[in-house]
Amino acid sequence: MREDYTGLIKEIAKYLIEHRCTIRQCAEVFGLSKSTVHGYMHVKLRYVDIDLYDEVQGVLDYNFSVRHLRGGESTRKKYTKRPEEVLNAQARGISGEKSGNYTFC
Repeated sequence: MREDYTGLIKEIAKYLIEHRCTIRQCAEVFGLSKSTVHGYMHVKLRYVDIDLYDEVQGVLDYNFSVRHLRGGESTRKKYTKRPEEVLNAQARGISGEKSGNYTFC
């Protein structure tokens, strides 16, 4: 494996352990796709540094165990309207009433 990739892989792994973040959050910070970060953490890190790999797996296992909770929180936030959004919708003439099979927000 090339040296520049091993440095990046270790840097991502250390960031993930330090911040206990998700693959998606790491990908956003490093400007990579989540598929790339996932491949680095699950496949390539094992060959670069096995001890670091074990620590990362602990963080990822935890994230996997609580993802159903995070998903529920995200959904709740998505569908909870803030008061200013409701006022803006009313000002534009959108009432939130059903029209046929469609709901206008």
